[in-house]
Amino acid sequence: MAEHKFTDDNFEEEVLKSKTPVLVDFYADWCGPCRMMAPIVEELATKYEGKWKVGKCNVDDSPNTSTKYGIQSIPTILFFKDGQIVNMAVGFQSKENLEGKLE
Repeated sequence: MAEHKFTDDNFEEEVLKSKTPVLVDFYADWCGPCRMMAPIVEELATKYEGKWKVGKCNVDDSPNTSTKYGIQSIPTILFFKDGQIVNMAVGFQSKENLEGKLE
């Protein structure tokens, strides 16, 4: 399983308590740029498996988590390490830009 699904119910366990760094793509199914990002996120999940936990959090299905992190524009990508945000990217991002942040 390369790409993870993060929700209000599992966010603390899967992201905040993760032993490995985590990339969380906050998205919605109706969002065009989010749909354009989907294959990039899937590819990164496979490429960085074991180094990074990569996954998605649907803002419509997980409103508590989205509100907690102040997600106002989607896609928004947050990078977590040891339960803390260490980087972020808002709007469509190229694969190369995201890889630069993961390295």
